[in-house]
Amino acid sequence: MLKDQDRIFTNIYGLKDKSLKGAMSRGHWDGTKQIIEKGRDWIIEEMKASGLRGRGGAGFPTGLKWSFMPKESDGRPHYLVVNADESEPGTCKDRDIMRHDPHTLIEGCVIAGFAMGAHTAYIYVRGEYMREREELQKAIDECYDAGLLGKNNKCGWDFDVFVHHGAGAYICGEETALLESLEGKKGQPRLKPPFPANMGLYGCPTTVNNVESIAVAPTILRRGASWFSSIGRPNNVGTKLFMVSGHVNKPCTFEEAMGLSFREIIERHCGGIRGGWDNLLAVIPGGASCPVVRGEDMADAIMDFDGMREVKSSFGTGGMIVMDKSTDIIKAIWRIAAFFKHESCGQCTPCREGTGWMMRVLERMVKGNAQKREIDMLFQVSKQIEGHTICALGDAAAWPIQGLIRNFRPDIEKRIDQYTANATSHGAVMEAAE
Repeated sequence: MLKDQDRIFTNIYGLKDKSLKGAMSRGHWDGTKQIIEKGRDWIIEEMKASGLRGRGGAGFPTGLKWSFMPKESDGRPHYLVVNADESEPGTCKDRDIMRHDPHTLIEGCVIAGFAMGAHTAYIYVRGEYMREREELQKAIDECYDAGLLGKNNKCGWDFDVFVHHGAGAYICGEETALLESLEGKKGQPRLKPPFPANMGLYGCPTTVNNVESIAVAPTILRRGASWFSSIGRPNNVGTKLFMVSGHVNKPCTFEEAMGLSFREIIERHCGGIRGGWDNLLAVIPGGASCPVVRGEDMADAIMDFDGMREVKSSFGTGGMIVMDKSTDIIKAIWRIAAFFKHESCGQCTPCREGTGWMMRVLERMVKGNAQKREIDMLFQVSKQIEGHTICALGDAAAWPIQGLIRNFRPDIEKRIDQYTANATSHGAVMEAAE
């Protein structure tokens, strides 16, 4: 269990003073200049040693990502871009950082910017996050007034932070689509390579990181990589903001150590499953794109990257959607399929055509108006979409459906049988009436 003194986000619920003065009283902006004076290589090595993996869903090692930025400038400016386009259903942590603890993010931007030779950061905020952007902008203005940002600032590294507001497109959470949108173009993913570290925003070296990945960096560097890497288990270290929505007694966002079981997390923070553990049907462990897991497989699974791989799902952002036995699981996955169909940018044929096709087949399966051979066909088509698109939206649309078929096939078959039986008896009644 995470001790209070090991918490990085000290105001995640907004119960304390969120101003610069309040943040400083809780230890933020403490010795930022000294961290920067230790040099770029020290910061990157320390981030690598901490074992921090990206908190945006993919889990790529953060220090390694920072090290991809060119060491020497070839005349092009370097950019840091913060991905605050938090549009994955089930994920709601970054909004709390921006709304209640924004100074963790701003300080992180200065340090990360220095580590990759960038003098400018753009924070791309999701279109629906109006209040979050206002609070973030207020905090940035405070930092300019206090001489922590801008030219000749107290941190010893000239740095500007700009907030850019999106227009509510899920696809702009994909790093290259985000860059396209920032440049004022249609938000469509780019083909890689070239990768953003070589050619990103405006054709310049760029690193795109999630809000939480950047916001935890200053505390890690202040307290040391060994402190952070001592929490959790190898390859899955540190503290993490978890989110739980759905059928628990107390849905919430909280910071906890990695490596705890699902059962421990739910009992400790969420007051247990609604109607008791026997009532647990299924869990989507890390946001809507992660394959759904059966309740009995999930209860004692370890909530981290490796633990979720063991139950054939993925950890994602740690946004758990809990479903009890009152849930129509086929309809729930259909709803997710409808979301991905709606959010596809339409650039790649498998995703543009496939997401709509899968949604329509699932729509019939919700009613039971399908044939059993279509279940295998749906699985096969999902495999033809997965891995055949420019970005991961094709995979994200395929995985929930694969999870449904893998874990809840009997439910789909039962629904088809019921529909067939009803249709047959209805036909017999109609014949008798004639």
